[in-house]
Amino acid sequence: MRLMRSAVLGSALLTLALASPVGASSPNPQWTVARSMLLPTGATGLTQGYLPGLACPSAGNCTAAGAFDDLSGNTQGLLITETSGTWNAPYQVVPPSDAGTNPAVTIYAVSCPSVGSCGAVGSYQDVRGDTQSFVVNESASSWANARKVTLPTDALLNGQNSNVRAVSCTSPGNCSAVGSYLDGTSPISRQEGFTLNEVNGTWKAASTVQLPPRANFNPFVSISQIQCTASANCVAIGSYVDAQNTTRALVLSEVNGVWAAAKALVLPNNANAYPLASLSEVTCVSAGNCVAIGTYLNSTGATQGMTASESSGVWGRATAMAMPVNAAANPHVFFYGYAGVSCSSIGNCSAGGQYRDRSGHYQGFFVNEVAGNWQAATEMAIPPGALEAGRNGGVVAVSCSSDGNCSAGAAYLDAAGNYQALVVNRVNSLWQTGVMVVLPAGATNVGTGGGIYGLVCGATGPCTATGSYLDAQGNYQGMTLSSS
Repeated sequence: MRLMRSAVLGSALLTLALASPVGASSPNPQWTVARSMLLPTGATGLTQGYLPGLACPSAGNCTAAGAFDDLSGNTQGLLITETSGTWNAPYQVVPPSDAGTNPAVTIYAVSCPSVGSCGAVGSYQDVRGDTQSFVVNESASSWANARKVTLPTDALLNGQNSNVRAVSCTSPGNCSAVGSYLDGTSPISRQEGFTLNEVNGTWKAASTVQLPPRANFNPFVSISQIQCTASANCVAIGSYVDAQNTTRALVLSEVNGVWAAAKALVLPNNANAYPLASLSEVTCVSAGNCVAIGTYLNSTGATQGMTASESSGVWGRATAMAMPVNAAANPHVFFYGYAGVSCSSIGNCSAGGQYRDRSGHYQGFFVNEVAGNWQAATEMAIPPGALEAGRNGGVVAVSCSSDGNCSAGAAYLDAAGNYQALVVNRVNSLWQTGVMVVLPAGATNVGTGGGIYGLVCGATGPCTATGSYLDAQGNYQGMTLSSS
């Protein structure tokens, strides 16, 4: 969940597939001690603590996804499934047949419409060293080998850098995914976006995203998340570069299996002429009713947070977030892009991220929508004696079980300057002081790359959270915890 990870894994917006809420907390949930997750034989640890994916089709039945390092230092894809409350042996993804010696398999997202049926997406390196996209499916509780994504016909043949970032499945064998690729334009390839559909168990060839008018020659398309509310009815969000060389926020809709041309989000009234806008996360309550969060530059050049809502299939103008009263003139608002926004009903949502205060410290924050109105953000309350959220801290994952009742996964710097994982509960519309996660035996902190990545709650049953921590040898290991 850390800022520094973007330089290693390619984007600050590595995506967590949004699971439909399934289990949930009591009015004030109590969290268990974290438990270690078993890794494949020969694994030295999670790759930089990376465990972004969590999907739970029902309480106690979840799948976590990420990447681990083997004894040779190669990166391999990882899937771990929980069945009836027990986490099973991990599964090492078998990459496509053209994978290189070090396949660098990395899973970015997983979605599970039912127990024993999931879809996951990621990237790998082929024998030429090119980065390719893959999909992998679970059927009847058995994972198949990964399949290489068939890119659009104009894709670059040699030197490809393709990444499929997000997936959402509405029923077994029916999923939609989004990503980016390089086209074959000479002499400079362009970074384009693509959509990808699985229909009745068969993944189709990817299609190029049609961009808004006056896109840049190289639009540098980045599509960060997708959520589907029904088969072949989805919303995806991200960014692209326009003809003025500025980054614009992008929304993309699929209706009855047809992807419409992408649209540039209408920004808040105080947006800069060169807004560097992007959307990081999206969630939907029902078809055509979604909420997205992101950032933009306002008229003073400050990096500001924004919310945007889709109502009955129409996206309205984005609204600037009102930051906490101690925010700096430039709050440098940041969202990790995993699962930082959740809605329990239309017009009732919560989101979280990171900002800088007037003292130059990095803090976490929460912002809530109540009955259709977004409230001013509040600072995340950390345990007594803690220093601040820290540059690699703040709110990462949010899940709401009912209106006014949510849980969040976060990180902060303790009194000794070590990063710790944090769980925070919202009870009767009030965010409580966060509680430090008690780590597995022998662990003292989560490091700059660990902490809680995924968190899923719902109307009944426990919440489930997954993430990573540093063991006594300095390796990142997987962990899980739940609420009562």
